[in-house]
Amino acid sequence: MRRVRLAPLIALALLGSVGAARAEEKPGADEGRILVVGRARAEVVPDFASVEIGVEARGASPAAALDGASAAAKAILALAGEFKVPEADLRTSAVTLQPVTRSTRQADGSFAEKPDGYRASNTVRLRLADMARLGELMRRALDGGANRIDGVGFGLRDPEAAEAAMRSAAMKDARAQAERLAEAAGVTLGRVVSIQSPASASAPPMALAAPAPMRAKRGGAPVPLAAGTIETGADVAATFAIAP
Repeated sequence: MRRVRLAPLIALALLGSVGAARAEEKPGADEGRILVVGRARAEVVPDFASVEIGVEARGASPAAALDGASAAAKAILALAGEFKVPEADLRTSAVTLQPVTRSTRQADGSFAEKPDGYRASNTVRLRLADMARLGELMRRALDGGANRIDGVGFGLRDPEAAEAAMRSAAMKDARAQAERLAEAAGVTLGRVVSIQSPASASAPPMALAAPAPMRAKRGGAPVPLAAGTIETGADVAATFAIAP
């Protein structure tokens, strides 16, 4: 579902690509101007979910710790295949191995750090188009040996397209504002003199979902998740000439 606060979006050739865009012509000396800033906002349903699933394992030797983490990581990768996650949406994000120590009390009452084996971790990041199954995937990953879940989030595969649509809507809003101002002033709105998007030098808005880090615990049911919507928008500064 998508809610747009403006009229239906229109294509605008002047906007060009989804990067910062500017079109400008030098007006005649006798032309007045009307400068407006058009705005558009919309809430878009995300089309993928992302999550990092990992495992931490302990071992008496480096090899034992790493083998334990690797076995669980292989199970996560196999599980991703069952959920039809394409290879492009699946990657190893971190592999770590480090010695572990523990504090022991000495005869004189002081404490000293003593070696206590090794700890290894292996983390996989994946994107899932079938967001309704994310909770099930997380639950089954835990059953397969995973013991850490981080960075749960939702996003758009093509945020630039959403931004371009908002720019078109923002330009339509700018023209509507200019027409109302011209009517109120008793003048005739003329040609477009310049278009700038974004309206200021700041970075354009990004259509991103805020991540929701979490620590996984074993349980008997899929993890409940709600994708919500992603707010995206654009601002366009437009200058119109006042017709003679």
